[in-house]
Amino acid sequence: MIERSEVRWGGTEIPYVVRRSERRGTVGIAVQPSGAVVLTAPRTVSLARLDGVVRQKAKWIVDRLRRRSTVPPPRARELVSGEGFRYLGRQYRLRLLQGDPVRGIALRGGWLELPVPLDLDGAHQTAYARAALIDWYVARARERLRPWAAAWAERAQVDFHDVIVADQAKRWGSCSKGGVLRFNWRIIQAPRSLVDYVLAHEITHIRHEHHGAEFWAALGRIMPDYEDRRERLRTLGTELVW
Repeated sequence: MIERSEVRWGGTEIPYVVRRSERRGTVGIAVQPSGAVVLTAPRTVSLARLDGVVRQKAKWIVDRLRRRSTVPPPRARELVSGEGFRYLGRQYRLRLLQGDPVRGIALRGGWLELPVPLDLDGAHQTAYARAALIDWYVARARERLRPWAAAWAERAQVDFHDVIVADQAKRWGSCSKGGVLRFNWRIIQAPRSLVDYVLAHEITHIRHEHHGAEFWAALGRIMPDYEDRRERLRTLGTELVW
């Protein structure tokens, strides 16, 4: 029979399973790639005692859970006409147009139109389309995220120094001690409500560096439904990373 328990830390539930070991003299904690939290413990240690161990190590556990689940692994893209791409939550179909690339990318109806040079084909066309799309998303993110972040900063009554849009490998966003907010360009594909979650999350880090109880309480004051938004971002995240 598998032993299970759950500990609440701030606004976060930490479920875990227990693996008993005759050879173990102390309690060990592991966060597996799947996100499962496993405690290896002697048979004599009670679940109540293990709950206490989890509470003591809650910050460490939550930090590792967020680190592994913040941005999912990238998925392959074909970069061909008809393929779906998101922008602010809406789904568009890519349309590659043979012509003058100076025209730039445009949204027309349900299409994301991308002109490509006439002399490109195969892998070269795919590489060109990918680079052009990323440049377009980065430009849209730079245009939108700064004023939206400013609105959340005003609500939280804090100031930030700068907003930078980057290709972050493992995070949707981050906040430096100097108040520099960095956001993954991919987040601009998500619905506005989920973009706002990432913005409010990082704005809250200006006063609260870590994911402690004070952090989640402060985020909850400016965004009461943050837990729902966080879960929706985790579900949608795999579609935004390419």
